[in-house]
Amino acid sequence: MLFDTRGRRRHVIRVVYATLALLMGASLFLVVGPFSIADIFNTASTTDPATVLHEQAERIEAKLRTEPDNEELLLALTRARVAAGNAQTELNSETGIPVITGAGREDLIQASEAWNRYLQQTDEPNPSGALLMARTLFSLAESSPTTEEADAAVDEAVKAQRIAAEARPNVGSLTSLAIYQYFAGDFAAGDATAKEAQAKAPSQAEAKEVQKQLVEYRARGKSYEKQKQEFAKAEGERGKEALQNPLGGLGGGGTLGQ
Repeated sequence: MLFDTRGRRRHVIRVVYATLALLMGASLFLVVGPFSIADIFNTASTTDPATVLHEQAERIEAKLRTEPDNEELLLALTRARVAAGNAQTELNSETGIPVITGAGREDLIQASEAWNRYLQQTDEPNPSGALLMARTLFSLAESSPTTEEADAAVDEAVKAQRIAAEARPNVGSLTSLAIYQYFAGDFAAGDATAKEAQAKAPSQAEAKEVQKQLVEYRARGKSYEKQKQEFAKAEGERGKEALQNPLGGLGGGGTLGQ
């Protein structure tokens, strides 16, 4: 989908993204107690959407202080923090692509922490939550200041996406898993998953398209590995400053996080 991001149109798009984040947060109310949908939009008209979602997260955290092992609350907190982080995106003035802000990144980090707590408590992770976190963790990888942090986030994205793909194995979930595996440097696993994704395609033409996409992402994964090796050899502060996180700016592909 292409957007005209000039002038007032740009601000309309920002409102759309904020509204989507609020709608994601609406599913949390079943867990944390009564909350009128009308109240959400009445509040959102005068309050920053991220503020509304932060307040929702704080309500969940208050309940968790008395029920620290509650799986539903931990999953709800994860979703709330992701929604708050996404509500704080800003559009790149040149590309028109939403970019995570520093404050938004902090919310996504807290979402990751809540997700890890949730995984420690549950024997059957929620596939939708896993899918959401796979996307979120890859976004964290893209915005990480160092390759070490990026690698750690990609590894966690692989784990989350594997949960989603095992629960709902389809072209989208398997394609995304293969992509994450390539960026994690596990090319053998990525190739095996790529074959599974192609096998799930409903037609030969679509299978070829999946193969084409994954060949491209495999090459990007190889390029990322090569750059990391160059970083390891780089000496002096100038090299470190010039080559921080080669994954940053990837911008996400058409099937990432499905």
